[in-house]
Amino acid sequence: MKFYTIKTPVIIQRLFSTYRWRFSSVPKELYLTFDDGPTPEITEFVLSELKKHNAKATFFCIGKNVKKHQKTCCQIVKEGHSLGNHTFNHLNGFTTKNEVYLENIQQASAHIDSNLFRPPYGKLKSSQARLLQKEGYKIIMWDVLSGDFDTSISPEKCLKNVVENTTSGSIIVMHDSEKAREKIHYALPRILDHFTKEGYVFKEIV
Repeated sequence: MKFYTIKTPVIIQRLFSTYRWRFSSVPKELYLTFDDGPTPEITEFVLSELKKHNAKATFFCIGKNVKKHQKTCCQIVKEGHSLGNHTFNHLNGFTTKNEVYLENIQQASAHIDSNLFRPPYGKLKSSQARLLQKEGYKIIMWDVLSGDFDTSISPEKCLKNVVENTTSGSIIVMHDSEKAREKIHYALPRILDHFTKEGYVFKEIV
């Protein structure tokens, strides 16, 4: 079983306070984010569900996927969502030299026009963060992790993770990737239904 926390501990948010973990000043607003795409069939399902609820989201894309699926990436932007950089090859910052890591992000930026950045796996050295922030990037993390990437949990548990841990201003992580397909198809429509009925608005990060 994978080890991860569904709700990012407050102590972690305070220790790395230059990263964006949530939005604290906006009532009844939520920020859905989708990592690792675009993956045409799955991303298009996500876009369709978002449109049904007049919801906006942020897609942290892998550069090589954008290069391969430019039409889908254009659809994301056309429908009013925002993009973020997630490296070109889904690199782990902890195990990658700084110069290689930054070059990979720059390679992705040739295909992703955004100053938003999320490190794959949430793994980023402080030295890498400082270099990125010097270049004008906003580092976007999260305070709710759905677990949709985890093959050991059920779609119902994925939904429960989000519904029970999300509060006003939360940044929620999901994935528009093949490994998350089953959980996305089950959980996303229900997440959108639940919070829309509760009076929440889903917004993109800018």
